[in-house]
Amino acid sequence: MSATLLPKHVAAVLKQQKDHLKALEMFNKVKREDGFKHNLLTYKCIIQKLGFHGNFVAMENVLAEMRMDIDNSFLEGVYIGAMKSYGRKGKVQEAVDVFERMDFYNCEPSVLSYNAIMNILVESGYFKEAHKVFLRMKNAGIVPDVYTFTIRIKSFCRTKRPHAALRLLNNMVSRECQLNAVSYCTVVAGFYEEDYRVEAYELFNDMLRIGIFPDISTFNKLLHTLCKKGEVQESEKLLNKVLKKDLMETFKLMVEKGCVPNKITYNILTESLCKAGKVNEALDLVDEILNKGITPDTVSFATVISGFANNGDLKGAYQLFRRMGEQYKVSHTTATYNIMINAFSEKLDLHTAEKLFHEMGAEGCAPDTYTYRVMIDGFCITGNTDSGHKFLLEMIEKGFIPSLTTFGRVINCLCVQYRVHEAVDIIHLMAHNGIVPEVVNTISDSDKKVVAAPKIVVEDLLKRSCITYYAYELLYDGIRDKKTQKQKLPNRH
Repeated sequence: MSATLLPKHVAAVLKQQKDHLKALEMFNKVKREDGFKHNLLTYKCIIQKLGFHGNFVAMENVLAEMRMDIDNSFLEGVYIGAMKSYGRKGKVQEAVDVFERMDFYNCEPSVLSYNAIMNILVESGYFKEAHKVFLRMKNAGIVPDVYTFTIRIKSFCRTKRPHAALRLLNNMVSRECQLNAVSYCTVVAGFYEEDYRVEAYELFNDMLRIGIFPDISTFNKLLHTLCKKGEVQESEKLLNKVLKKDLMETFKLMVEKGCVPNKITYNILTESLCKAGKVNEALDLVDEILNKGITPDTVSFATVISGFANNGDLKGAYQLFRRMGEQYKVSHTTATYNIMINAFSEKLDLHTAEKLFHEMGAEGCAPDTYTYRVMIDGFCITGNTDSGHKFLLEMIEKGFIPSLTTFGRVINCLCVQYRVHEAVDIIHLMAHNGIVPEVVNTISDSDKKVVAAPKIVVEDLLKRSCITYYAYELLYDGIRDKKTQKQKLPNRH
């Protein structure tokens, strides 16, 4: 082994390795090298990675190994990481077990450990249990910190007691605790959740007045809470509050604290305005984004374009779709094309939808499964069976797997026009490409499988209401036609 290989080098490689199993393999391999010994850093890296990917069996094995190699009094940070990994996956009892084992393994939990397990309990809705942990912490003589109280505030708000949360916040002020924006914004959100708008807005003002400013992540979470409740105007009030020209020296401070509205902030508001039917206001917000020197992204435009379409203003949607590239210089994506294609298909304007379909390919935006499904549905609804059939075959040729509903739409259209041979060809194509019920795969005899698979596919389509009974009868008779069975099939893709 190279003498320059150090634990910090191994830790760096473990962090960069995306495959947790390969990371574990590498972790185990290097410990067999002469002169190398894992330390707290390398153990922490692999435990975090295994926990993040939910490989808890391997994580617990490494934890057991670590306890034999490292002084347990130094392992609190590792245990906290393990607790959080369990918490993220909803394994609350396992997280509690890690916390309870700390004492047993001679690792004294500090306020950090208590905060971690209390937060997991609160996030999972175990409010009474979190309170018991808080009392246990006090009895152990451990002094709560600002994060402890913030978790308690969150618990009060989650149990619809924002006024209790405010009393705790004021108590923190009287104790001269170093308050943070998370504490304030949690109470503000709690008031809004219970429709105490005046109290919420006044508390938000108090927070800004005393010089506490949320970072952009905290601010966006608050806006998301409001928008989720449909409180678009309140969202705009808060945004305008932090952007008012008669502040923001305040604004300079907010910039320093990282609270400058970003694309995510505006996208949250844009989506909320569109859901409230205020599409023109959402479009004005896009222009405001530009005036603030922020370049709107495709999410911003897709949201407003979709808003116009959903409100029946297809003309407005199409105009903005064109302005997006021509005026705003924001490139289209498959998603924005799909919005427009779906909108025109729903209005049964398949001529424009097909034109956009071919345009998107020329612009480098590859159609996806959704694009093909929308086009096929539109053609079938308008009775253009030839185009629906052609697009279905093209979809399969491109490597996409249509849904059974999409197959059924085309098959029904063909059967209505008594084009049974073409419909049967689709059934054989499905069987040939393995788009069959699981029972087909249990047939061991290959000859029997070839004969039985198409019949089973047809029966499954009827059972799932993907084809009509009329189509079922025609298909069943058509499949029994030996000449149809012998037709040459395309190669499987």
